[in-house]
Amino acid sequence: MAPKGRMPLISGNWKMHHNHFDAIQMVQKLSYRLSKDDYKTVDVSVHPPFTDLRSVQTVLESDRIPIALGAQHCHWEEKGAFTGEVSPAMLAKLNVSYVIAGHSERRTLFGESDEMVNAKVRAILANGMTPILCVGESLEEREAGTTEERVRAQVAAGLAKVSAEQVAGLVIAYEPIWAIGTGRNASAADAQAVCAAIRATVVSSFGAAAGEGLRVQYGGSVKPSNIVELMAEADIDGALVGGASLDADEFARLVQYQSV
Repeated sequence: MAPKGRMPLISGNWKMHHNHFDAIQMVQKLSYRLSKDDYKTVDVSVHPPFTDLRSVQTVLESDRIPIALGAQHCHWEEKGAFTGEVSPAMLAKLNVSYVIAGHSERRTLFGESDEMVNAKVRAILANGMTPILCVGESLEEREAGTTEERVRAQVAAGLAKVSAEQVAGLVIAYEPIWAIGTGRNASAADAQAVCAAIRATVVSSFGAAAGEGLRVQYGGSVKPSNIVELMAEADIDGALVGGASLDADEFARLVQYQSV
């Protein structure tokens, strides 16, 4: 597997799973299964529910586990009358490193628009964290042949008013909506084509350096059985993993894909 010059990032999105006791056990089990050599070749982040963040932060820091703490979502305002929301400043105080912005479930179930996602991306960056900007097409858009058009538009909207230097350090996750939680996934070739289009969109708007520094993840029923094929593609730099990240053994196998 040829090196791409970008450290792969494997991120576990636990969605609405694991209370804080479960989350502590999960992180500890995962750390037992990963070695120092694993962390030298792959960056790892976990994204537990909000109620687990402080507990997971404490375990990661007290046990010196080199796994980055991530959040699943945030509001774009620093404070205010937004009942039930969490601000990026609050996450930064917990030493959160990555925040998912615009996950397909947030877009489809909670009506998040491209403009809202862009506001979150900029707020995450302003608070010293790295956004994982999610983009992806619906089944209807895929069948209509407008996948690339839709994804390019989401990338452009999500990165509005973001500098080239900032873009070079962030993460974009291609997660086709039709593949989330369905057991279906894009073929490695199809995923590569869309991830290449994402990088090309960034290069055209922000320059070659931004495109080279950008990490593009694939998300959509990623499993140990398909991760090697996906990661062999030139423009896939990691995975945003849902269900397979809920089990420590399975998630560890994903992180260790290079040794398979």
